[in-house]
This record gives sequence, structure tokens and C-alpha cells, in this order.
Amino acid sequence: MHRLVYVVVATVLTLVGAAPATAAPLPRPVPSVVVAAQPPATTAMMSVRGAGPYRIGASLDRLTAAGLIDWSVATCDGVVAAGATGPWAGVILLAFRHGRLVEVSTATVPPYSPAGAGVGMTFAQLETIYGPRGGLISNDAGTATAYLVRVGARVELFTGHPIRPGVGAFQVGTASFVERNFRQGGTC
Repeated sequence: MHRLVYVVVATVLTLVGAAPATAAPLPRPVPSVVVAAQPPATTAMMSVRGAGPYRIGASLDRLTAAGLIDWSVATCDGVVAAGATGPWAGVILLAFRHGRLVEVSTATVPPYSPAGAGVGMTFAQLETIYGPRGGLISNDAGTATAYLVRVGARVELFTGHPIRPGVGAFQVGTASFVERNFRQGGTC
């Protein structure tokens, strides 16, 4: 019986030792369908929850104490505009109302939405990505068009570009702030 164990162990060691030390990796299958507008997993994301450490509903005081706010300026009606630090600096702008984060906006690429939408796309591309979950809206004055995706009490809003067709800005946050400001204009 012991001899059988030695034979099995010796056979396994021989087989393992006989394998080349630098075996070529197995080929990976190539996907047959490429999905457009899907950012790599490492790309910055912005969703109705916020972006990175900047979560909708977060306290301005808490984010400032954590060193995550570079600058801030009070505008009016309890709204404070602020800039992010670190990898988000120069990428996103923040809006706080009565001390709570209500909007994260960008005019850059990345970040992308979880669905893969972002600045620079056309409204037709957004319709392809979101289907019935979103739609084109106009402001109350009828002077601007945007693409709105509602997720509960929060929204993703893609507004037009000032000099070319398509998306020039991407905003996320509470519908009562983001959508209302687009439809009615800012309170200031």
C-alpha cells in the first residue's frame, strides 16, 4: 500500500516536472459583439449616487473636513458651489443646498454614467443606450433641449453643447434641484 502511494507521488512529480517552465498562456476568447460606449472598468463613473467620495446627500462640512473640497463659494438661496480635490479636481463641480450635496456635474470625458453615456455623445446615442428609461426634454422657455434619465427621486441629465450638436454637460443629483434648474433656470 505504501509503495502505491510512492508510485503515485513519483508519477505526479514526474509529470509536473516534465511540464515546460514557461508554458504559453491559453488564448482568450474574443467577444463576438462589441458594445459601444461601455467604458473600461477603471474609468471614473458618475451616477445618481454621485461620483467617487462625493455622494449625493453628503455634508459639505464633512467633505471639507476630510480634505475633499478645494474651494467653495456661496451663490444664493442656500446653494454653495464647490470644487473637488485629488483625481476629481477639474473634472467635476459640486452644488450643495443647505449644506447637503444635491448635484455633481461635469463637462469632461470621463466620467461616464453606469450605462456608458457621457459628454460628447449625441442625443441619438443616448436614446440607443437608455431606450425607454430616458427621453428628451425642453426647458420651460423652449430654448434648450436635454436628455433626462429618472431614477427614483434622482436624475441623470445630459444637456446640449453650446457650439456643436450633442452632449456638452452631464449632471447627476436630486430631481428637485437638477431637473428643476434645467427646466426653470437657476434660482439666482
